[in-house]
Amino acid sequence: MKLRPPRSAKHFHRGLSLIELMVSLVIGLVLMIAVVSAYVGSAGATRMVEAQGRMNEDAQAALTILAQQLRMAGNNPKQPNYTSASPRNPVYDATTFIVRGCDGRFSNITTAALIQDLTCTGGAAADSIAVSYEADAYNTIATGAGGSATDCLGQALPVLNATPNIWNGAASVPTAVTFTVADNRFYVGTTATIVAPSLYCKGNGGPNPQPLVENIEDLQFVYGTAPATATPTTVAVAGYLTATEIQTNAGLAALPSDAARWAQAMTVRICVVVRSERPVVSDAGSAEYIKCDGTLNTSPPDLRLRRAYSTTVVLRNRVPS
Repeated sequence: MKLRPPRSAKHFHRGLSLIELMVSLVIGLVLMIAVVSAYVGSAGATRMVEAQGRMNEDAQAALTILAQQLRMAGNNPKQPNYTSASPRNPVYDATTFIVRGCDGRFSNITTAALIQDLTCTGGAAADSIAVSYEADAYNTIATGAGGSATDCLGQALPVLNATPNIWNGAASVPTAVTFTVADNRFYVGTTATIVAPSLYCKGNGGPNPQPLVENIEDLQFVYGTAPATATPTTVAVAGYLTATEIQTNAGLAALPSDAARWAQAMTVRICVVVRSERPVVSDAGSAEYIKCDGTLNTSPPDLRLRRAYSTTVVLRNRVPS
């Protein structure tokens, strides 16, 4: 039988034509573009979710700190066996404040010795607020071997002295007692080392303020006030006023002093604007946000994400039990 010679290799290995090669390259390029687009979109979505999560945490931290402090404003509990008409440590009188606000930054927020010494010059800055209450080892984070009460920064507070009349079982005897008062002042600020706007606190346990929460860009307060004719025995909020309006409102003008006008504040509505740590949105339109006053900011300064968060706090120690 006659065998046929084997076919040459050219019958089995034919190369791609130029058209086939170009089609393959186009298909590969399309697939690569699809993969890269999917990755970029997924990465952008991840950055957005991370930014929103961080902003929510920062807002919750800031509002929690402020709300906790405001709920303690005016704390001055009745003391056992005190026999005076007002059986409390002499923390407050007609000239002192349990809360005092400013539309803008207090000009002497770090130097004023007492809340009543604070000076509000207004301006376009974020609002500031000062809160006062009798502090102890239970409503603050106690520090040191003796469990000293602390301010908003965990600094031990100075000890005050008083001599109230205390019933010893047989007679009313003047007795020396000690107590502490927290005077915490909150505002938005920056420093040379911490350039991100942050919620700061200046406590009366030390000379220097410290940041508490970063990326807090704005801080706004409005105050639910009772009518000037009402005594603070019930929480009867007639309306909400800014700090400036409390000073100038015609309904409160008849009251004899700033302390008396601020004594009509029954609730505080807090709003903070939090920004993302870095730019995450794609264009200026996506960076627009609703401010604390309900208006739309159509010209944000950068491509960071921003959002306003708010809560309302009752000054529960304003109303006698």
